[in-house]
Amino acid sequence: MFNGLFHIPKPVNEPVRMYAPGSKERAELQAKLQEMLDNPVEVPIIIGGKEVHSDTTVSIRCPHDHKQTLGTYHQANAFHANQAIDAANAAKKEWSEMPWSNRATVLLKAAELLAGKYRQTLNAATMLNMSKTCFQAEIDSACELIDFWRFNPHFMMEVYNDQPSSSPLVLNYMEHRPLEGFVFAITPFNFTSIAGNLPTAPALMGNAVVWKPASAAVLPAYYIMQILKEAGMPDGVINMVPGPGPVIGPPVLDHLDLGGIHFTGSTKVFSTIWLAVGSDIRKYYSYPRIVGETGGKDFIFAHASCDQAALVTALVRGAFEYQGQKCSAASRAYVPDSIWPSVKERLLEDTASVKMGDVTDFTNFMGAVIDEASFQNVTGYIDFAKSNPDLEIIAGGGYDDSKGHFIEPTIVVSKEPKSRLMCEEIFGPVLTLYVYPENEYTEALQLCNETSPYALTGSIFAQDRAAVVEADKTLRHAAGNFYINDKPTGAVVGQQPFGGSRASGTNDKAGSWLNLERWVSPRTIKENFLPPTDYRYPHMAED
Repeated sequence: MFNGLFHIPKPVNEPVRMYAPGSKERAELQAKLQEMLDNPVEVPIIIGGKEVHSDTTVSIRCPHDHKQTLGTYHQANAFHANQAIDAANAAKKEWSEMPWSNRATVLLKAAELLAGKYRQTLNAATMLNMSKTCFQAEIDSACELIDFWRFNPHFMMEVYNDQPSSSPLVLNYMEHRPLEGFVFAITPFNFTSIAGNLPTAPALMGNAVVWKPASAAVLPAYYIMQILKEAGMPDGVINMVPGPGPVIGPPVLDHLDLGGIHFTGSTKVFSTIWLAVGSDIRKYYSYPRIVGETGGKDFIFAHASCDQAALVTALVRGAFEYQGQKCSAASRAYVPDSIWPSVKERLLEDTASVKMGDVTDFTNFMGAVIDEASFQNVTGYIDFAKSNPDLEIIAGGGYDDSKGHFIEPTIVVSKEPKSRLMCEEIFGPVLTLYVYPENEYTEALQLCNETSPYALTGSIFAQDRAAVVEADKTLRHAAGNFYINDKPTGAVVGQQPFGGSRASGTNDKAGSWLNLERWVSPRTIKENFLPPTDYRYPHMAED
């Protein structure tokens, strides 16, 4: 048996490849895209390492081209959900008792597989199934997921290194046990890295997982399972059950062995899950850990002293990259009236130059929104803005789903600081601005703080340091990730641990040791070298 002191090498963030014309990575990715388009796949349910087929199959299509089929996936039901729970429970004992260094090496190997042979496979699947550009896929399905799989083992070592102090004659130590029961991971459509992290972070700490990937992003999930299997993940540690939330969720949430939930998605769904668990909390063997990152109404706040070119770039990138389908996307902005005319001119010029279309055309900046439901939701807000006299669309406002779910990058100016479009999460390429009087900076900051129920990300643009300090103070609870002179998107594992509070989630900070701490149940052990042999204390002696 290995008896050395195992150390995880200090990780570094994966370099982002640029995919410039003539580059090797561009040619490799284009070849993989064509291969994937030419060879549709059949995605199974995966339970206990076995491929399971159901009676219901669903087409996997490109959001930017309804006619393009990438394959089909087998839709799981309640029976499969219970099978997955049984498989997780069966696999957990051996996995949880495996030396932690061996669990770590599975993810470290997965990171190297993804950085190499699987990089363009997962990037291509993300581009085609989720309509991400090559750069948006690269920073997500390649770099961020590689970072999660390299950094989390290092963070695990930090958790295990957290040991109590001891006193004379006594040795104290702490065991960081996995949770009792299984963990239910529910992942969103918009980030392959989140899809890969939510099941593997609890698994790394010794838990076994039932994973329900988003129905709109099953193809990348399938390749994640292939990578983990090749990396040595034992059968049954992670079980993939793609299917409708209302079908998969109830039997899993009702199971007495539910030990935890790792969730990213809408605030409404998360609150519904919490209500379901809390409505009969006494039935579980232990209180389930609930970790969730949900919605956002993320802001960019400009001070009159800001660098206007930097502000406009942040607005365009923050609001319209990946069609605004990031929980951190800039969805509202506050600009002082003194600089608004020049900012408006730059903003309209840049927005007009944004190119949208099929993501296999690398010259495009934007693709399509994920599905018909999203298209209808976002265009509903645009139609509302067109009919409301207090809202003025100054850019975009057009949409067309004849081929794909395409919505133009849209900018709305709101006369009211608390209009519907300033308050509600839209999750699409719509940016709403409020122009405030420059001499009411303090009041406008307070408006920003109290307008939205969310508190995920936000940023301040200012050169005046006093303005930065005031914004930082007033907006302290308005964003779990706060940026100074930068867009509110693009958190990097190990650099900006991610998460927010209020209606944005439990703020358990993915990309840090804080998240891993949630997937263990510590046990304190005290060892007394010379225990007393007489019950009497000195004060009891006779004078």
